[in-house]
Amino acid sequence: MIKTERLLIRRFTKEDAAFILNLLNDPDWINYIGDKGIKTIEDAEEYIKNSIIKMYDELGFGLYLVALKGSGTPMGMCGLVKRDGLKDVDLGFAFLSDYTGKGYGNESARAVMIYAKEELRLNRLAAITTPSNKASEKLLLKIGFQFDSLTKLFQDADPIKLFIREL
Repeated sequence: MIKTERLLIRRFTKEDAAFILNLLNDPDWINYIGDKGIKTIEDAEEYIKNSIIKMYDELGFGLYLVALKGSGTPMGMCGLVKRDGLKDVDLGFAFLSDYTGKGYGNESARAVMIYAKEELRLNRLAAITTPSNKASEKLLLKIGFQFDSLTKLFQDADPIKLFIREL
């Protein structure tokens, strides 16, 4: 779908279940995003079908698998999410711990922002982080997002930091 200098960014398929199982159980995912209860390959297949592919079908966009261009090795996800608690479409990303700090988040996020503007005709994106996720906050600021507010996605939720970027 999207190619960059080092990355291939494509839609998830059911065949990516082993990778999803690994990513969603990575310590950073659980710490900053939360435990989604994905404990088996079958759970991962259901998550792909009922969350990721459902969003593709309903909205025409979603979270995409980020892989190394040469080998096709999956290392993370980056894409667009429409959350009930946010006015704008949300840019989200997560990478296996072994692939953080190498610029892949920056490269994939910039590519997805171009896609959002040129293909989806979006003119503004949101992004959210937990207050403790300094690495994601640093990346968002680096790619042009600005802190907007401390907010909650729903009434009983923990506060999150909301960032906005005009495209």
